[in-house]
Amino acid sequence: MPAPTHLLYLHGFRSSPASFKARCLLGWLAQHRPAVQAWCPQLPPSPRAALAQVLAGTAAWPADRSVVVGSSLGGFYATVVAEARGWPALLLNPAVDPARDLAAYIGEQTGFHDPAERFFFRPEFVAELQAMTPAAITRPERYSALITQGDEVLDWREMAACYAGGHLRVLPGGDHAISDFDAHLPFVAERLGLG
Repeated sequence: MPAPTHLLYLHGFRSSPASFKARCLLGWLAQHRPAVQAWCPQLPPSPRAALAQVLAGTAAWPADRSVVVGSSLGGFYATVVAEARGWPALLLNPAVDPARDLAAYIGEQTGFHDPAERFFFRPEFVAELQAMTPAAITRPERYSALITQGDEVLDWREMAACYAGGHLRVLPGGDHAISDFDAHLPFVAERLGLG
């Protein structure tokens, strides 16, 4: 694969472009690969609206030089994008079944990085997630994932099983946020073709 010229980063539920992992990766790109065009949009609560925003915003990106990175719910979205566009994807503790997991979060939520920011996670959003769930992971070799066994939110075994056949780095311990993400930037850069 030729070196990517475009990188899309998709944050997780209640998260934002201010997430540690997003800032860490975009900061690394700015320092080491400044020619790469990177975009980390603030995603709306509606999965359908989030996907529409992402697909519209990347419509003109080159198919053979674009990659997508996603964390948690963003990892699910990244999978949907990868299946739709054929891009390589790197997933960080990806949500495997967000329709199931987020059904418990219907109602008012606060932003993780700005508790003053409030939004409603509506019942129909669960159906939107179900509707966009890929029937299967095609070409698993295009997927890479960083998975922590100590994830307190999602089951690492589900993640590893879902992306079996991909390039997985399963870490003992750790947490859902991958708090030591900066230590794994060499793996991330290598898997994205940026190393």
